[in-house]
Amino acid sequence: MIEYLQKLGLTPKESTVYMSMLGLGVASPVSSIAKRSGVNRTTAYDILNILVEKGLVISSKHGSYLYFRAQPPEKLVAFLKEQSDKYSKLSADAEKILPELNAHYHAASDRPRVYFYEGIEGVLRVYEETLTSSEEILAYASDQANQNSVPWYFPQYYKRRAEKKIHIRALFPDTPRDRERHSLDGKELRKSRLLPKNKLNFTPEVNFFDNKIMIADWKEKIGIIIESKEITKVFKQTFELAWEAAERYHKKSGKLKK
Repeated sequence: MIEYLQKLGLTPKESTVYMSMLGLGVASPVSSIAKRSGVNRTTAYDILNILVEKGLVISSKHGSYLYFRAQPPEKLVAFLKEQSDKYSKLSADAEKILPELNAHYHAASDRPRVYFYEGIEGVLRVYEETLTSSEEILAYASDQANQNSVPWYFPQYYKRRAEKKIHIRALFPDTPRDRERHSLDGKELRKSRLLPKNKLNFTPEVNFFDNKIMIADWKEKIGIIIESKEITKVFKQTFELAWEAAERYHKKSGKLKK
C-alpha cells in the first residue's frame, strides 16, 4: 500500500506516516506518530505539516501540545482531484500567455538544448509540454506503465490532447492494458500498433514532436526534453521504420484494430 501511495504522489516518508496515522484512528502527539512510523520526531513533525497542507491530516492543540489525526481516506481522492484540476488550469493559463512568451524567446544558437525535470511533478511537466505540439506526435509508450504510476492524471490528459486536436501515432507493447488503450484509438485521436513484449517492453515513454524529444522515465522519476531539429528528425525516421514493422504483427492478430 505504501508503494501505491508513492505512485499517487506522496513521498516514501509521507506514505509511511500517513499509513501509520490511519492505523492509530485517534488524535495523537508527534512522539506517538514518530514511534509508530519509525521516523524521527523532527522529520515526523515536518511531514505532518505537509500532510496538513494537503488536507490529509488535521491538527489540534491541547494545552501546550499539538495533536494530529488522519482525515478519512476519501480526502486522498479529493487531494488528487484537486491536483489534477490544478494542472489543467495551469496549462490553460500558460497557453494564454504563450504568444507573448514566444515573442520574447530567442534561441541563442542552433545547438541542441536538454532540459531535466525530477520527481513525479517533473515527469508530468514534460507530458504538459507535448500538449504544445503543432503536429502529430509519434510515441513509444506503455499505458500500463503510465497508469501504474499516476492513474489520476492520464484520463484527463488524453481528453485534453483530443480537445486540442493533437493526433498521435503510438507503438505499444502487447499488454492487456495497452490493448485496452488501443481499442480507444478513435475516441482519443490516436493510431496505435502493438508489438510483442519480447521486442518492445519498457517503462520510459518517448515522444517525438515538432523539434523535440520527450522522455518520461517513471522508474527513475525523471522527465527530459531534448530540443534539436536534426536529432529529432533522425528519431522520427527510425520510428517510421518501427511503425512499418509493427504492421506485420497486426496482420497476425485479428483482434487488433487496423
